[in-house]
Amino acid sequence: MDGFKSSEMKSILHSKRSNIYFLEHCRVMQKDGRVLYLTEDSKQESYFNIPICNTIVILLGSGTSITQAAARMLAQAGVLFGFCGGGGTPLFDGNSIEFVTPQSEYRPPLFVQQWLSFWYIDEFRLKAAKQLQRYRISFIKKIWSSNRDLNQFGLSISDELYSALNDYSSQNDNASNVTNLLTIEARFTKLLYKYAATTLLKSEFSRSKEGESTDLANSFLDHGNYLAYGLAASVLWVLGIPHAFALMHGKTRRGALVFDVADIIKDAVVLPWAFICAARNYQDSTFRKQLIVVFNELKVMDYMFDSVQQICSDNNQMET
Repeated sequence: MDGFKSSEMKSILHSKRSNIYFLEHCRVMQKDGRVLYLTEDSKQESYFNIPICNTIVILLGSGTSITQAAARMLAQAGVLFGFCGGGGTPLFDGNSIEFVTPQSEYRPPLFVQQWLSFWYIDEFRLKAAKQLQRYRISFIKKIWSSNRDLNQFGLSISDELYSALNDYSSQNDNASNVTNLLTIEARFTKLLYKYAATTLLKSEFSRSKEGESTDLANSFLDHGNYLAYGLAASVLWVLGIPHAFALMHGKTRRGALVFDVADIIKDAVVLPWAFICAARNYQDSTFRKQLIVVFNELKVMDYMFDSVQQICSDNNQMET
């Protein structure tokens, strides 16, 4: 591996990469042209390779450090990383969701130009926000109605849920501003929480504040959401769209577009699996592995990419 150059790395599309890493109590470093993480105990040191060309996001938990050389190689491979607490949450980033992103300037300017062409116009920004929610609704309908694993655990589109989805869709289309959209969204998600908790936990459920989880379901929701944020941040970085130009969550958080894009898939995928794994009393690491497998099986990054690119195209004001 001596003399290995970044230009020799075989590129894998971000939407096709299969690895998300959570590391703790280790040192991430570069050695012989590879990125490794080093663990130590009282008896020996152990090195483990990170296949960076097939990795999307790395979360660095408690007791971790990273060398400048390793950060440079991650940037060359287009891997995002961020420091976080135990279990993968929360990210230590002030009041926004941010990852340390590669600084490559060789990304397409088209999408950010299309995005900014409508973003400053209230009417079109609201239109795009509604479109984002329609993609969210469509993904819930698709996954909850056809995924055999969810159906096996009793989660499906019941008559009540089907009616709620239609109401959500209608209210979304008729919303007069973003505040209304957020209210509608919160009301529907609360209904999903109740449905999943009743079906799987046979009990009531109350969503705790981020970082204050006292039960497995809340803990897994937090953890799964942060994995979704990593995917969303990767999508936006690849497309070259800054996180600050949000559609719905941007009042107080400069990285809020990450939240918006993650919302496309959270209710369809993270929410049900958080409750399934809580009902089965999974360990945190087992839940994380399960959810990453599901992310890949359901091609959630492809769906995020397609949704954001379509919003750019449909609302583009550059040629009008």
